Amino acid sequence: MEKLDVLKQKVQDRTAVLGVIGLGYVGLPVACMFAQAGFSVIGLDVKQERIGLINQGVSPIEGKEPGLVELLAEVVQAGRLRATLDYRQLEGADVVLIDVETPVDEDNRPRYTALRAACCSLGPVMKDGALVVVESTIAPGTIDGVVRPLLEESSGKVCGRDFYLGACPERVMPGKLLANLRHMSRVCGGSSPEVSDVMVALYRHIVEADLDTADPVTAELTKTAENAYRDVNIAFANELALICEAAGADFLRVRELVNKSPGRNVLLAGAGVGGHCIPKDPWLLAYGAGGKVPVRLIPAARAVNDGMPAHMVELTAEALAASGRDLQGARIAVLGYAYLEDSDDTRNSPSAAFVEQIKGRGAQVVIHDPWVEGYQGDVRDCLRGSDAAVLMVAHQSYRALKPEDFKELLRLPVLVDGRRLFDAGAARAAGLIYRGVGEGVIDKS
Repeated sequence: MEKLDVLKQKVQDRTAVLGVIGLGYVGLPVACMFAQAGFSVIGLDVKQERIGLINQGVSPIEGKEPGLVELLAEVVQAGRLRATLDYRQLEGADVVLIDVETPVDEDNRPRYTALRAACCSLGPVMKDGALVVVESTIAPGTIDGVVRPLLEESSGKVCGRDFYLGACPERVMPGKLLANLRHMSRVCGGSSPEVSDVMVALYRHIVEADLDTADPVTAELTKTAENAYRDVNIAFANELALICEAAGADFLRVRELVNKSPGRNVLLAGAGVGGHCIPKDPWLLAYGAGGKVPVRLIPAARAVNDGMPAHMVELTAEALAASGRDLQGARIAVLGYAYLEDSDDTRNSPSAAFVEQIKGRGAQVVIHDPWVEGYQGDVRDCLRGSDAAVLMVAHQSYRALKPEDFKELLRLPVLVDGRRLFDAGAARAAGLIYRGVGEGVIDKS
């Protein structure tokens, strides 16, 4: 029986040993779900503290992640998942999943430091006949142009003969990690159709949605195009919101009416776009063109979305001016520092950009976030004595605040709403100077 047939049989009967490199927002839940499915899983990470927590059955990921805490404790206690810093522990792994960060540099080119390190460390210990699957989101062409050469060089093995390779980009987001893994479709891009079939057999143990087969570059393109598509659509919503402000209309009403037309779905505008994926995946897609295509739409969308924190600074300055206060020296209470509601994930947070820029204008900043360590506590303490409140993230706990709370606690009655969480009419009725993204009604107070 050929090596690949042997591997497929081991995958189907769950006797294959799995390695997962990178135990963050993607790798940890993936490792847990395969362990729950009955596989023996070895997780590898470069952070000693994270390894220690996981081996105690304690999740290093905070924020609302339904089921993850309990699942991790269950599979660790059952002995089906253990974590390590040592690549030598992967010597017996039949399948290795790579889930490391893949950011972009300041010039928007992919920075594969972690990916290259993982390949170079895995190669020398990689088992003959192993399948390596990159789940990280990577630029089109990376499997063939980066991963394959590094694994072959570091292992002395030949892809397709001594080991097998594929791309199956993750499709998760904080707050829905387990649910997305189970219910979102995946593209199994194998280095051959037979490898893709083994990948389908593997992921069928944890995925209930479609598992489509493809080549690696198609899988890479699909994931980067998916997030670029969303980024462009968010950018349209944000630019429309800016136009509504300038024209004196309300974006929410315009959006409601536009979306009555068949096939229209204008997204919500907001204070910015963050996270590990959307701010950088469009650049990965553009990079995949290899300079052969004059990419125009993606950079334009990125500029619009990256500009929203600066617009929040201008809204804050405008609202303070309406109260007779200059931004210089003003105390600003920033509500929310994660990039996503009810998450502790601060990667590429719009709030970070806002804080940096408003400090550059001379303002003092106090930050509250119920999920982010260092910014937790009573939100009312953050509001008390501040000259303005700026809502950047629509955490569920902020929905309990009423306009009257802001009026009572703030030194000046200024509320700037970057997520349109509060009703503008109710805020003004409570005596607040209110500014909301996309709300072009002129405040007469």
